[in-house]
Amino acid sequence: MEHRVVVTGLGICAPNGVTLDDFTNSLKKGSGGISFQQELKDLNFGCQVAGIPNIKDGYVNKYFTPLQLKGLNASGLVYGVIAGTDAWTDAGLSKAEKDEPDWDSGIIFGTGILGVDKFRESIHLVDAGNTRRLGSTSVIQTMASGISAYLGGILGCGNQVTTNSSACTTGTEGVIMAYDRIRSGKAKRILTGSCSDSGPYVWGGFDAMRILPRKYNDTPSKASRPLSASAAGFVPGSGAGALVLESLTSARERGARIYAEVLGGAINSGGQRGGGSMTAPNSASVQRCIKMALKNSGIVSKDIEAINGHLTATGKDPVEVRNWSLALERSGLNFPFINSFKGIMGHGLAAAGSMECVAAVLQFKEGQIFGNVNIEDLHPEIEKIVHKSRIPVKTINFKPNTIAKASFGFGDVNACAIFRTYKD
Repeated sequence: MEHRVVVTGLGICAPNGVTLDDFTNSLKKGSGGISFQQELKDLNFGCQVAGIPNIKDGYVNKYFTPLQLKGLNASGLVYGVIAGTDAWTDAGLSKAEKDEPDWDSGIIFGTGILGVDKFRESIHLVDAGNTRRLGSTSVIQTMASGISAYLGGILGCGNQVTTNSSACTTGTEGVIMAYDRIRSGKAKRILTGSCSDSGPYVWGGFDAMRILPRKYNDTPSKASRPLSASAAGFVPGSGAGALVLESLTSARERGARIYAEVLGGAINSGGQRGGGSMTAPNSASVQRCIKMALKNSGIVSKDIEAINGHLTATGKDPVEVRNWSLALERSGLNFPFINSFKGIMGHGLAAAGSMECVAAVLQFKEGQIFGNVNIEDLHPEIEKIVHKSRIPVKTINFKPNTIAKASFGFGDVNACAIFRTYKD
């Protein structure tokens, strides 16, 4: 028996909002979370702007015990625990009892690099011969599965508890993995999401590759420019997004609020062939991924009313739009609405897909398509493919029925998920 899968909980810890309300308001208004970072200037970075969640002093005390906070120095783990715990609460779910885990609930929560600052701290202590000062939590803060392990212990999940990692595709991939597990009846609900550390030790390599914008250090809000002719590279970001996916049967039994239904999706790789590389996607594989997502979801191209793209504000944006057009066989005024949230929050790397999935799903709740920012100069190659009215520069009132969300990551890996308004 195949089960329908719905979204019953959302959580966020993003540069433009650490609560769902703040995050939603930011997206609706197009107000950004990108700011100047003095630390990057001090370290002679070319790009000195970034998106970092603004977590107020004492806020983490709601999520961690005093013992857990002792020696805690892993920003991505903090973001993930906040987003994951909030999504669980938003779904109206409680933590498992002390003596027995919740066998029906699992976690698939991804990351790219976890605990970079803790690694740096540990290396200095080890090199200085002070290994004993590392503390008892250094391992869990630096192992990739630390985030899913932390959340698994907090919530008491007894189903699959694991961490996936596929660069910028991680979060969207996790949604599809969770969907597959629930649809096949192997779990009733899965907390899925992804997180990414912040700071120079994560972003330094990208700055060295000269793929970050360097001329907007004095105007941070203008730095991230997806779909724009003046796009000069992606702005590094960080944070976490989380979604509770659940079987429709379980959601109905609980009387849970349903944000949207997950119809399906697809995951593939271009194999770094046919023009694909470690940093560039194989266009044939991107188009194939989109087409397979539609097929696996039981829908056709004309059903897609809105797209939330990967669209990182690089020279590859026109290529991505062309791939959507070819895969859907739609262009001009017939093209779906399309937006990118990276102009507001930056590129969250491993966290990008999950933060953007949360944002995409919120469009169902709000009955709106959130606007794009910083595209006063729409790229001429994009304008040849899509009528500019399909790329809203401000939030518009339009209740989408079906949304496609895709992420394309380093290593030539792709994921596309299809969300739809829930209908009984």
